[in-house]
Amino acid sequence: MANTPQAKKRIRRNARRTEVNGARVGRIRTFVKKAESALASGDKSAAESALKAMQPELARGVAKGVLHKNTAARKFSRLTKRLAALA
Repeated sequence: MANTPQAKKRIRRNARRTEVNGARVGRIRTFVKKAESALASGDKSAAESALKAMQPELARGVAKGVLHKNTAARKFSRLTKRLAALA
């Protein structure tokens, strides 16, 4: 159990940050899933627009610290490669 006032404050802050960061990660996952399903359907124009919408979300996740830079780069790279294979 937290004894010092600072430790109690950290517990409160961590709870708030966990909630916010969880929502951010969930939003990113939604965009990635939309892009993956558009690629799976084979519709090139829908896949392009889904990837265009996904990229800033990944970048925002990196900027906010909920995703590692290389993780975002890897996801975007793999999905872009799949889009190029549709052509």
